[in-house]
Amino acid sequence: MNGDGTRAVRAGLPEPETYRPTLPGPVFTAHYHLHGDDDPATGPYTYGRDANPTWTLLERALGELESPDAEAETVVFASGMAAISAVLFSQLRQGDAVVLPDDGYNLLARLRERLTGYGIEVRTAPTAGDAQLRVLDGAKLLWLETPSNPGLDVCDIRHLSDAAHAQGALVAVDNTLATPLGQRPLALGADFSVASGTKALTGHGDVLLGYVTTRDPELAASVRLWRKTVGAIPGPMEAWLAHRSLATLHLRVDRQATNALAVAEALRDRPEVSGLRHPGLPEDPSHRQAVAQMRGRYGCVVSFALPDRDHARRFLGALRLVDDATSFGGVRSTAERRGRWGGDAVPEGFIRFSAGAEDPDDLVADVLGALDEAARG
Repeated sequence: MNGDGTRAVRAGLPEPETYRPTLPGPVFTAHYHLHGDDDPATGPYTYGRDANPTWTLLERALGELESPDAEAETVVFASGMAAISAVLFSQLRQGDAVVLPDDGYNLLARLRERLTGYGIEVRTAPTAGDAQLRVLDGAKLLWLETPSNPGLDVCDIRHLSDAAHAQGALVAVDNTLATPLGQRPLALGADFSVASGTKALTGHGDVLLGYVTTRDPELAASVRLWRKTVGAIPGPMEAWLAHRSLATLHLRVDRQATNALAVAEALRDRPEVSGLRHPGLPEDPSHRQAVAQMRGRYGCVVSFALPDRDHARRFLGALRLVDDATSFGGVRSTAERRGRWGGDAVPEGFIRFSAGAEDPDDLVADVLGALDEAARG
Protein backbone atom coordinates (compact mmCIF):
# COMPACT_ATOMS: atom_id res chain seq x y z
CA MET A 1 0.00 0.00 0.00
CA ASN A 2 1.63 3.22 -1.16
CA GLY A 3 -1.14 5.83 -1.04
CA ASP A 4 -2.00 7.65 2.17
CA GLY A 5 -5.71 7.17 1.57
CA THR A 6 -5.41 3.44 0.99
CA ARG A 7 -3.22 3.05 4.04
CA ALA A 8 -5.56 5.06 6.26
CA VAL A 9 -8.60 3.04 5.18
CA ARG A 10 -6.90 -0.33 5.69
CA ALA A 11 -4.50 0.36 8.57
CA GLY A 12 -4.47 -2.18 11.36
CA LEU A 13 -7.36 -4.30 10.11
CA PRO A 14 -7.21 -8.03 10.89
CA GLU A 15 -7.24 -10.65 8.17
CA PRO A 16 -10.75 -11.09 6.73
CA GLU A 17 -12.77 -13.79 8.42
CA THR A 18 -16.09 -15.06 7.14
CA TYR A 19 -19.09 -13.73 9.03
CA ARG A 20 -16.92 -11.41 11.12
CA PRO A 21 -16.85 -7.58 10.98
CA THR A 22 -14.09 -5.83 9.13
CA LEU A 23 -13.15 -3.96 12.30
CA PRO A 24 -14.07 -6.02 15.37
CA GLY A 25 -15.94 -4.20 18.10
CA PRO A 26 -14.34 -3.03 21.35
CA VAL A 27 -13.32 -5.67 23.86
CA PHE A 28 -14.53 -4.82 27.36
CA THR A 29 -12.71 -6.82 29.99
CA ALA A 30 -10.56 -6.40 33.07
CA HIS A 31 -9.07 -9.89 32.95
CA TYR A 32 -8.66 -12.87 30.62
CA HIS A 33 -8.86 -16.64 31.11
CA LEU A 34 -5.53 -18.09 32.21
CA HIS A 35 -4.88 -21.79 32.79
CA GLY A 36 -3.08 -22.65 35.98
CA ASP A 37 0.13 -23.85 34.33
CA ASP A 38 0.33 -21.01 31.77
CA ASP A 39 3.10 -18.47 32.15
CA PRO A 40 1.38 -15.06 32.06
CA ALA A 41 4.55 -13.46 30.70
CA THR A 42 4.21 -15.43 27.47
CA GLY A 43 0.58 -14.61 26.75
CA PRO A 44 -0.58 -11.63 24.73
CA TYR A 45 -3.51 -10.80 27.01
CA THR A 46 -3.46 -11.41 30.74
CA TYR A 47 -4.83 -8.32 32.47
CA GLY A 48 -6.72 -5.27 31.25
CA ARG A 49 -4.11 -2.73 32.33
CA ASP A 50 -1.43 -4.50 30.26
CA ALA A 51 -3.06 -5.09 26.89
CA ASN A 52 -6.35 -5.27 25.06
CA PRO A 53 -7.14 -6.63 21.57
CA THR A 54 -8.79 -3.31 20.65
CA TRP A 55 -5.61 -1.44 21.56
CA THR A 56 -3.57 -3.93 19.56
CA LEU A 57 -5.40 -3.20 16.31
CA LEU A 58 -5.21 0.56 16.84
CA GLU A 59 -1.53 0.42 17.75
CA ARG A 60 -0.82 -1.60 14.64
CA ALA A 61 -2.72 0.93 12.54
CA LEU A 62 -0.89 3.93 14.00
CA GLY A 63 2.45 2.22 13.49
CA GLU A 64 1.62 1.70 9.83
CA LEU A 65 0.73 5.38 9.43
CA GLU A 66 3.69 6.79 11.36
CA SER A 67 6.27 4.40 9.92
CA PRO A 68 5.05 2.66 6.76
CA ASP A 69 8.56 1.81 5.53
CA ALA A 70 10.10 0.36 8.70
CA GLU A 71 8.92 -1.74 11.62
CA ALA A 72 7.65 0.36 14.52
CA GLU A 73 5.79 -0.11 17.78
CA THR A 74 3.01 2.12 19.06
CA VAL A 75 1.72 2.48 22.61
CA VAL A 76 -1.68 4.14 23.06
CA PHE A 77 -2.64 6.21 26.10
CA ALA A 78 -5.65 7.80 27.73
CA SER A 79 -4.69 11.27 26.45
CA GLY A 80 -2.01 13.20 24.65
CA MET A 81 -0.61 14.45 27.96
CA ALA A 82 -0.34 10.87 29.19
CA ALA A 83 1.70 10.03 26.09
CA ILE A 84 3.95 13.07 26.52
CA SER A 85 4.48 12.31 30.20
CA ALA A 86 5.29 8.68 29.44
CA VAL A 87 8.19 9.61 27.18
CA LEU A 88 9.61 12.25 29.50
CA PHE A 89 9.32 10.33 32.75
CA SER A 90 10.30 6.94 31.36
CA GLN A 91 13.54 8.30 29.88
CA LEU A 92 14.69 10.98 32.33
CA ARG A 93 16.28 10.54 35.74
CA GLN A 94 17.54 12.86 38.45
CA GLY A 95 20.53 14.78 37.16
CA ASP A 96 19.55 14.49 33.48
CA ALA A 97 18.88 17.51 31.28
CA VAL A 98 16.01 17.89 28.83
CA VAL A 99 15.47 20.57 26.17
CA LEU A 100 11.88 21.72 25.63
CA PRO A 101 10.42 24.36 23.31
CA ASP A 102 9.45 27.54 25.14
CA ASP A 103 6.62 28.14 22.65
CA GLY A 104 4.98 24.72 22.71
CA TYR A 105 1.74 23.43 24.17
CA ASN A 106 1.05 25.40 27.32
CA LEU A 107 0.91 22.40 29.67
CA LEU A 108 4.61 21.85 28.98
CA ALA A 109 5.16 24.62 31.53
CA ARG A 110 3.42 22.49 34.18
CA LEU A 111 5.53 19.51 33.20
CA ARG A 112 8.63 21.68 33.48
CA GLU A 113 7.75 22.36 37.12
CA ARG A 114 7.31 18.66 37.80
CA LEU A 115 10.55 17.69 36.04
CA THR A 116 12.49 20.32 37.95
CA GLY A 117 11.01 19.06 41.19
CA TYR A 118 12.40 15.61 40.40
CA GLY A 119 15.91 17.00 39.97
CA ILE A 120 15.88 17.11 36.16
CA GLU A 121 17.40 20.17 34.51
CA VAL A 122 15.00 21.77 32.04
CA ARG A 123 16.28 24.07 29.30
CA THR A 124 14.05 25.90 26.86
CA ALA A 125 14.44 27.74 23.56
CA PRO A 126 12.11 28.77 20.72
CA THR A 127 11.14 26.43 17.90
CA ALA A 128 12.00 28.88 15.12
CA GLY A 129 15.49 28.86 13.68
CA ASP A 130 16.34 25.53 15.32
CA ALA A 131 17.18 27.57 18.40
CA GLN A 132 17.03 24.53 20.68
CA LEU A 133 20.44 23.56 19.30
CA ARG A 134 21.99 26.33 21.36
CA VAL A 135 21.05 24.66 24.66
CA LEU A 136 21.46 21.02 23.63
CA ASP A 137 24.94 20.30 24.99
CA GLY A 138 24.86 17.41 27.47
CA ALA A 139 21.10 16.89 27.33
CA LYS A 140 19.55 13.43 27.58
CA LEU A 141 16.42 14.25 25.57
CA LEU A 142 15.43 16.87 23.01
CA TRP A 143 11.69 17.55 22.74
CA LEU A 144 10.45 19.19 19.52
CA GLU A 145 7.01 20.48 18.66
CA THR A 146 6.68 21.29 14.98
CA PRO A 147 4.59 23.07 13.84
CA SER A 148 4.46 24.64 17.27
CA ASN A 149 1.16 25.28 19.01
CA PRO A 150 -0.13 27.96 18.82
CA GLY A 151 2.54 30.01 17.01
CA LEU A 152 3.03 27.61 14.05
CA ASP A 153 6.81 27.82 13.83
CA VAL A 154 8.58 24.89 12.15
CA CYS A 155 12.01 23.46 12.97
CA ASP A 156 14.25 21.11 10.99
CA ILE A 157 13.67 17.66 12.50
CA ARG A 158 16.44 16.00 10.50
CA HIS A 159 19.06 18.60 11.40
CA LEU A 160 18.13 18.67 15.07
CA SER A 161 17.95 14.88 15.31
CA ASP A 162 21.38 14.45 13.76
CA ALA A 163 22.85 17.01 16.16
CA ALA A 164 21.18 15.41 19.17
CA HIS A 165 22.23 11.89 18.26
CA ALA A 166 25.82 13.04 17.76
CA GLN A 167 25.73 14.02 21.43
CA GLY A 168 23.99 10.86 22.58
CA ALA A 169 20.59 12.47 23.15
CA LEU A 170 17.20 11.05 22.26
CA VAL A 171 14.71 13.04 20.17
CA ALA A 172 10.94 13.16 20.58
CA VAL A 173 8.61 15.08 18.26
CA ASP A 174 5.09 16.17 19.08
CA ASN A 175 3.37 15.37 15.78
CA THR A 176 -0.14 16.35 16.85
CA LEU A 177 -0.72 19.26 14.52
CA ALA A 178 0.84 17.69 11.43
CA THR A 179 -0.58 14.15 11.88
CA PRO A 180 1.31 11.19 10.36
CA LEU A 181 -0.15 12.07 6.96
CA GLY A 182 1.46 15.50 7.11
CA GLN A 183 4.80 14.60 8.65
CA ARG A 184 6.72 11.47 9.64
CA PRO A 185 9.22 12.30 12.39
CA LEU A 186 10.67 8.80 12.60
CA ALA A 187 11.67 8.89 8.94
CA LEU A 188 13.37 12.23 9.66
CA GLY A 189 15.53 10.74 12.40
CA ALA A 190 13.47 11.18 15.57
CA ASP A 191 13.34 8.40 18.16
CA PHE A 192 9.74 9.06 19.23
CA SER A 193 6.71 10.43 17.42
CA VAL A 194 4.15 11.51 20.00
CA ALA A 195 0.66 12.86 19.44
CA SER A 196 -2.63 13.73 21.00
CA GLY A 197 -5.17 11.61 19.13
CA THR A 198 -7.83 13.90 20.61
CA LYS A 199 -7.18 16.37 17.80
CA ALA A 200 -7.09 15.74 14.03
CA LEU A 201 -6.33 12.03 14.29
CA THR A 202 -9.82 11.19 15.57
CA GLY A 203 -11.26 14.49 14.36
CA HIS A 204 -14.74 14.51 15.86
CA GLY A 205 -14.16 16.12 19.24
CA ASP A 206 -15.51 13.12 21.12
CA VAL A 207 -12.42 11.09 22.08
CA LEU A 208 -9.48 11.70 24.42
CA LEU A 209 -6.46 9.67 23.30
CA GLY A 210 -2.69 9.81 22.91
CA TYR A 211 0.05 7.63 21.51
CA VAL A 212 3.79 7.14 21.20
CA THR A 213 5.44 5.45 18.21
CA THR A 214 9.08 4.38 18.04
CA ARG A 215 11.21 2.07 15.91
CA ASP A 216 13.29 0.99 18.93
CA PRO A 217 11.79 -2.02 20.77
CA GLU A 218 13.59 -1.14 24.02
CA LEU A 219 12.22 2.39 24.00
CA ALA A 220 8.75 1.02 23.26
CA ALA A 221 9.06 -1.39 26.19
CA SER A 222 10.04 1.41 28.57
CA VAL A 223 7.08 3.54 27.51
CA ARG A 224 4.73 0.58 27.75
CA LEU A 225 5.98 -0.21 31.26
CA TRP A 226 5.32 3.40 32.26
CA ARG A 227 1.75 3.08 30.99
CA LYS A 228 1.26 -0.09 33.00
CA THR A 229 2.80 1.41 36.13
CA VAL A 230 0.76 4.61 36.21
CA GLY A 231 -2.35 3.10 34.61
CA ALA A 232 -2.70 5.74 31.89
CA ILE A 233 -4.66 3.41 29.64
CA PRO A 234 -7.34 4.27 27.08
CA GLY A 235 -10.80 2.78 27.32
CA PRO A 236 -11.63 0.14 24.70
CA MET A 237 -14.47 2.24 23.30
CA GLU A 238 -12.17 5.24 22.84
CA ALA A 239 -9.60 3.03 21.13
CA TRP A 240 -12.22 1.56 18.82
CA LEU A 241 -13.63 4.98 17.95
CA ALA A 242 -10.12 6.20 17.17
CA HIS A 243 -9.48 3.27 14.83
CA ARG A 244 -12.84 3.77 13.19
CA SER A 245 -11.95 7.42 12.59
CA LEU A 246 -8.67 6.64 10.81
CA ALA A 247 -10.53 5.53 7.68
CA THR A 248 -11.46 9.15 6.94
CA LEU A 249 -8.24 10.74 8.16
CA HIS A 250 -6.89 11.52 4.69
CA LEU A 251 -10.20 13.05 3.61
CA ARG A 252 -10.47 15.20 6.72
CA VAL A 253 -6.83 16.31 6.74
CA ASP A 254 -6.91 17.28 3.08
CA ARG A 255 -10.15 19.25 3.41
CA GLN A 256 -9.07 20.95 6.62
CA ALA A 257 -5.70 21.94 5.16
CA THR A 258 -7.44 23.37 2.10
CA ASN A 259 -9.85 25.32 4.28
CA ALA A 260 -7.10 26.60 6.57
CA LEU A 261 -5.14 27.93 3.61
CA ALA A 262 -8.29 29.56 2.19
CA VAL A 263 -8.96 31.30 5.50
CA ALA A 264 -5.33 32.40 5.79
CA GLU A 265 -5.38 33.83 2.28
CA ALA A 266 -8.62 35.69 3.03
CA LEU A 267 -7.06 37.26 6.13
CA ARG A 268 -4.02 38.63 4.29
CA ASP A 269 -5.54 41.97 3.37
CA ARG A 270 -7.53 42.68 6.51
CA PRO A 271 -6.09 45.80 8.17
CA GLU A 272 -7.14 44.72 11.66
CA VAL A 273 -5.27 41.38 11.38
CA SER A 274 -1.63 41.16 12.42
CA GLY A 275 0.82 38.31 12.96
CA LEU A 276 -0.92 36.02 10.47
CA ARG A 277 0.65 32.56 10.44
CA HIS A 278 0.05 29.39 8.45
CA PRO A 279 2.89 27.22 7.09
CA GLY A 280 1.12 26.88 3.74
CA LEU A 281 1.37 30.60 2.95
CA PRO A 282 4.38 31.22 0.68
CA GLU A 283 5.33 34.31 2.68
CA ASP A 284 5.12 32.56 6.06
CA PRO A 285 8.49 32.37 7.88
CA SER A 286 8.05 28.60 8.25
CA HIS A 287 7.00 27.90 4.67
CA ARG A 288 10.36 26.86 3.24
CA GLN A 289 11.09 24.37 6.02
CA ALA A 290 7.50 23.12 5.96
CA VAL A 291 7.73 22.40 2.23
CA ALA A 292 10.99 20.50 2.77
CA GLN A 293 9.75 18.48 5.73
CA MET A 294 5.98 18.17 5.64
CA ARG A 295 4.19 16.09 3.07
CA GLY A 296 2.18 18.74 1.25
CA ARG A 297 -0.32 19.09 4.09
CA TYR A 298 0.33 22.06 6.35
CA GLY A 299 -2.31 21.57 8.96
CA CYS A 300 -5.69 22.94 9.91
CA VAL A 301 -4.56 25.74 12.22
CA VAL A 302 -4.28 29.43 11.37
CA SER A 303 -3.12 31.92 13.97
CA PHE A 304 -3.47 35.68 13.95
CA ALA A 305 -4.03 38.62 16.24
CA LEU A 306 -6.81 41.19 16.41
CA PRO A 307 -6.22 44.60 17.98
CA ASP A 308 -7.26 43.75 21.54
CA ARG A 309 -9.24 41.41 23.77
CA ASP A 310 -12.60 43.04 23.15
CA HIS A 311 -12.12 43.02 19.39
CA ALA A 312 -11.28 39.31 19.55
CA ARG A 313 -14.35 38.61 21.67
CA ARG A 314 -16.60 40.45 19.23
CA PHE A 315 -15.13 38.44 16.36
CA LEU A 316 -15.66 35.13 18.11
CA GLY A 317 -19.20 36.07 19.08
CA ALA A 318 -20.08 36.99 15.49
CA LEU A 319 -19.01 33.65 13.98
CA ARG A 320 -21.88 31.37 12.97
CA LEU A 321 -20.13 28.30 11.54
CA VAL A 322 -17.24 28.28 14.00
CA ASP A 323 -17.47 27.11 17.60
CA ASP A 324 -15.73 29.09 20.34
CA ALA A 325 -13.91 26.11 21.81
CA THR A 326 -10.43 24.94 22.69
CA SER A 327 -8.63 22.07 20.92
CA PHE A 328 -8.18 21.81 17.16
CA GLY A 329 -8.38 19.34 14.31
CA GLY A 330 -12.10 18.63 14.35
CA VAL A 331 -14.48 18.41 11.41
CA ARG A 332 -16.31 21.45 12.83
CA SER A 333 -14.26 24.63 12.77
CA THR A 334 -13.28 26.12 16.11
CA ALA A 335 -11.58 29.29 17.23
CA GLU A 336 -10.59 30.80 20.53
CA ARG A 337 -8.85 33.73 22.12
CA ARG A 338 -5.85 31.79 23.28
CA GLY A 339 -4.87 34.24 25.99
CA ARG A 340 -7.88 33.27 28.11
CA TRP A 341 -5.97 30.20 29.32
CA GLY A 342 -2.72 31.92 30.26
CA GLY A 343 0.64 30.26 29.75
CA ASP A 344 1.10 31.24 26.09
CA ALA A 345 3.22 34.28 25.24
CA VAL A 346 0.63 35.73 22.87
CA PRO A 347 -1.17 39.09 22.57
CA GLU A 348 -4.55 39.53 24.23
CA GLY A 349 -6.23 39.53 20.82
CA PHE A 350 -4.48 36.37 19.59
CA ILE A 351 -6.80 33.90 17.83
CA ARG A 352 -6.08 30.23 17.22
CA PHE A 353 -8.37 29.16 14.41
CA SER A 354 -8.87 25.51 13.49
CA ALA A 355 -10.44 24.95 10.08
CA GLY A 356 -12.95 22.13 9.86
CA ALA A 357 -14.50 20.34 6.92
CA GLU A 358 -17.17 22.87 5.95
CA ASP A 359 -17.45 24.18 2.39
CA PRO A 360 -14.54 26.60 2.00
CA ASP A 361 -16.64 29.40 0.52
CA ASP A 362 -19.06 29.24 3.44
CA LEU A 363 -16.25 29.18 5.98
CA VAL A 364 -14.38 32.12 4.47
CA ALA A 365 -17.60 34.12 4.19
CA ASP A 366 -18.37 33.46 7.85
CA VAL A 367 -14.90 34.59 8.94
CA LEU A 368 -14.96 37.76 6.85
CA GLY A 369 -18.50 38.57 7.96
CA ALA A 370 -17.50 38.16 11.60
CA LEU A 371 -14.51 40.42 11.08
CA ASP A 372 -16.77 43.07 9.53
CA GLU A 373 -19.19 42.85 12.45
CA ALA A 374 -16.38 42.99 15.01
CA ALA A 375 -14.89 46.06 13.31
CA ARG A 376 -18.17 47.95 13.71
CA GLY A 377 -17.90 47.59 17.46
